[in-house]
Amino acid sequence: MTNVELGLPAMPAVPYPAEVRERLATDARELIDRYPVARSALLPLLHLVQAEEGYVSPTGIRFCAEQLDLTTAEVTAVATFYTMYRRRPAGKYHVGVCTNTLCAVLGGDQIFAELQDHLGVENNETTADGEISIEHIECNAACDYAPVVMVNWEFFDNQTPESARQLVDDLRAGQDPKPTRGARLCSFRETSRILAGFPDERPGAVDESGAGGTPSLAGLRLAKGEALPGAPGTKVVSPRHEGTEA
Repeated sequence: MTNVELGLPAMPAVPYPAEVRERLATDARELIDRYPVARSALLPLLHLVQAEEGYVSPTGIRFCAEQLDLTTAEVTAVATFYTMYRRRPAGKYHVGVCTNTLCAVLGGDQIFAELQDHLGVENNETTADGEISIEHIECNAACDYAPVVMVNWEFFDNQTPESARQLVDDLRAGQDPKPTRGARLCSFRETSRILAGFPDERPGAVDESGAGGTPSLAGLRLAKGEALPGAPGTKVVSPRHEGTEA
C-alpha cells in the first residue's frame, strides 16, 4: 500500500529523464502555441503525458505544471476530474463497457461482469501481461447501438457477452479486430497522442470503417422531413422549418 493510499503526503514527483523531457517539451510547445492563453492547453498536455506512460503519473502532472506555470494542485484537480485521464497504467488495449441505463438493461452489466471474470481483473485494473485494462463507462454516447464496448475509444457495437469475450481474446492473441466504425485500432498510448492533438499518421486509418450508420442518422433524416426506409409516410418536420414553406 502506498503512502497516498494510507493518507500520507506523497513525495515530490521525480522529473522525466532529460531526453524524455526535451522531447515532450518540444511537443508541449507546439500544443501551447495553439492557444491565446497557455493554460488552455492543459487538457491536450495531459493526453500528451498519458501517451508517454499510459496514464497521468505524478511526474506527468509535474511536467504539465512546469510547462504552464501552474501548481501541481491545479493540474491534479483537472486530471482527476475527467475520466479519460487514467490514474494507473492502462493496458495496451483499454476496454470500456457502457453500463449506463440503456446499455445496462440490454446486457452491458452482464458483459462487464463476465469480462471481469474472464480476464481475472476488477474495474480499472490491468491484466498481468499488460495487454488489457477494463473500465465501466457511464455513457459511450452510442445508445442506438447498445450494448456498446469501446477499445481505446473506438466503437464495437451491439455486443454480447460472447462477442465481448472473443474481442478481448483476439486482442490478446495479437489479432486485429475491426471497430464497427471509425479508425482501426492502435495502442492506448498512440490513441492518447492523437487525442492530444497530433495527427494520426497511419495512411487511411481514419476513414477505414466509416462513420455514423443508419440508426444514428435516423433522427437527422426525420428532422429533414425525409421518410425512413420501411416506414413510408412517416415524417417529422423540424420546428425551425415551420412556416417557411407555402
